[in-house]
Amino acid sequence: MIGESMTWMQAIVLGIVQGLTEFLPVSSSGHLRIVSEVFFGSDAGASFTAVTQLGTEAAVLVYFARDIWRILVAWFRGLFDKELRADHDYKMGWYVLLGTIPIGILGFVLKDEVRTVARNLWLVATMLIVFSAVIAAAEYYGPKKRGIEQLTLRDGLVMGTAQALALIPGVSRSGGTISAGLFLGLNREAAARYSFLLAIPAVVASGLFSLPDAFEPAGEGLNASGPQLFVATVIAFGVGYAAIAWLLRFVANHSMYWFVGYRILLGVLVLGLLATGVISAT
Repeated sequence: MIGESMTWMQAIVLGIVQGLTEFLPVSSSGHLRIVSEVFFGSDAGASFTAVTQLGTEAAVLVYFARDIWRILVAWFRGLFDKELRADHDYKMGWYVLLGTIPIGILGFVLKDEVRTVARNLWLVATMLIVFSAVIAAAEYYGPKKRGIEQLTLRDGLVMGTAQALALIPGVSRSGGTISAGLFLGLNREAAARYSFLLAIPAVVASGLFSLPDAFEPAGEGLNASGPQLFVATVIAFGVGYAAIAWLLRFVANHSMYWFVGYRILLGVLVLGLLATGVISAT
């Protein structure tokens, strides 16, 4: 069954939602699924989500351009000079690459499930609430003593594995990685910074992989045109850039409990709308 065409207003609104929520521990894919269903009565789809995430990841590339360039240079130099391999930036390059493996493997194996059953709103709302407990526990029990310069390979692999949980809408990529970082003893800002860097390979690969499906939609739900996808992605870039700066300042001085409370309220609200038949789960 062919879905309905997305309007320009829908594309703009969803682009803003993507930019606002990608880096916050509240699940951007979950929010896109909820907003598109509640306000537009249909699902924008996993491919739309993946492609617009290219905009927010472009924001990461711009915001952290100096850090990324420094890491890349150190990594390439270290490949050919053993004496440079003690440099933290060289190690960081490997941490990001190796930490990306879990979500890369699981994303490929479970790609069909991620686009179908995982987008059921009962599951999304439930994960918003359930994973709130994980974030709260990380905030409460995490020592939060180590900075980004003290990141280890073990930290990178554990946080990379936690990132793979974000394949389930409602969990949150940043929520999973930041929580894992807090449990490991990283402070909030260090966990958030590595979370941003770790997301780059996985999200860019996912977005590029989803481009054919997004530009040639054939399923149910909202189908965006090429120009609409482009505009939504550009909007996600601009809003996402501002969100990065805000989140880094926020987590440096505030706890994660603010996001926990928001997630629970939203999850309960969506469950109520589903239970009363106001919105459909699929």
